[in-house]
Order: sequence, then C-alpha cells, then structure tokens
Amino acid sequence: MIFVRKGRLDGPAPLRRFVTGPRDTARTGLNVGSGLRLRPASTGDQPTVLRLIEDAAGWLRGRGIRQWNDPYPSEAERDARVRAALAGGETWLLWDGPEPVATVSATPVPDEHLWTAWEHQEPAIYLHRLVVRRRCAGQGLGAALLDWIGATARREQGCQWIRIDVWADNWSLHEYYRDQGFVFLRQSTAIADYPAGALFQKDTGAILLDPERPPFAVESVPGRKRNGYRAKGTSRGARNGAVQRAEAS
Repeated sequence: MIFVRKGRLDGPAPLRRFVTGPRDTARTGLNVGSGLRLRPASTGDQPTVLRLIEDAAGWLRGRGIRQWNDPYPSEAERDARVRAALAGGETWLLWDGPEPVATVSATPVPDEHLWTAWEHQEPAIYLHRLVVRRRCAGQGLGAALLDWIGATARREQGCQWIRIDVWADNWSLHEYYRDQGFVFLRQSTAIADYPAGALFQKDTGAILLDPERPPFAVESVPGRKRNGYRAKGTSRGARNGAVQRAEAS
C-alpha cells in the first residue's frame, strides 16, 4: 500500500514487526498458523498473486459464479494490471509460514471513471483483488486485511473511506462486504462491459482495529525503492489509458 504523507506518496513504512498476542487472535477469530506475516509484494511475486487469483476463479467456477473466469478484458491485460500494481508498491501478500494465503492491492488513486469528481476529492483508499486461499476461508483473514488497510490509511493519510469495486453479479460477495460494514453506493456503467461496477465503501472511523496491533506481523522490504511513485492527483485512468484504467477487483 502507498500512503500519503505531507502531500506526497511514500512506499511502505520502514521495517516494523508487530507481536500478535492472544487478545488480537481472539478478537479477529483467526485460526491459522502462528506464523502469519504481511509483507509488500514485488514483481517477482506475480506468479504467486496470479495463482491465488486463478485458484479463486476455479472455486467460483465450480459454484456457477463467473468472476475472474474470463479475465477482463483479456488475460494479458489482467496480468499487466497485476504487474503494474506490484511495481507501484500497491500489493501485499499474507503468508502463513511458507505458504501464501491471501493478497490485496490498495491505492489512494481512484479510477477516474468509476468514481465521481466529488468522490475524488474525499480522502479514501481503494482496494483491488482481495483474495483469500480457500483452506483459510471463514477464519477472518479477509476481514483482518480490510480493517488493517482501512485503519492504517486513516492514521497515515486521514482517509475517511475505504472503497472497492466489486463483481456486479457475485451476490454472495456483495453480502460479504455488507457484513464487513460496507455500504453499497451504486452500480456504475461508466466503463462499457466492465464486470466489476458494483461500488461499495466503508467509513474508516467505524474500524475498531488498532493498526499497531494487527493479528499478523507486518514487514517492509529493506532497500525497497521509495521514490518515483505517481502523484496522488494523477488518476488511474489518465495514467493507464482506456484499457488499463479498469481494475476488475
């Protein structure tokens, strides 16, 4: 995730390790290994991120849900979006020991077409590609990541909202985000044939998690590039062009 400090974008914070105590685990309901750690992903992690997405797509396919089964607008362009988020320092991987169990991407830069000009002016963090490995489903990993991102964005850059564009006809996913305290805003048709136009947001002030005490260790990568990121005023659409502006979450 990229945070805004004093009008500029920074990469991940310096190396921090949070000790997870029983109080944190009990509060979140996590029941996976004790070696949970969250770290920024790099371009070398692209195969891992894509594997998590493809595994999720296969599980959804078996339940008659088409999300991610036909990458939008093509597999090559989907992969390019994933790589761009990795290169931009927007993507995180959650590890349980040696196994990747979840991923999410987050950016303070909204899509210029999905979100209104008024919404662009509100401090918010925008999520993409939240995926949890199926063996870890129901254990609160997704909820913990959502809360940590929202609480950290509020603390680091004063974000009022955590926002996400969701697959339009995945009704179970809509219900999931409502259960996490998100409110459905509208179905956007601003981008032709875009499959993830269901827009949700949550007030970060409603998040109870202390970002200094998440239920996992948080790491940054020593020596990671910390400059050269796009300015907050640069919209994702203007940066990526007509195709890559769409981020099928």
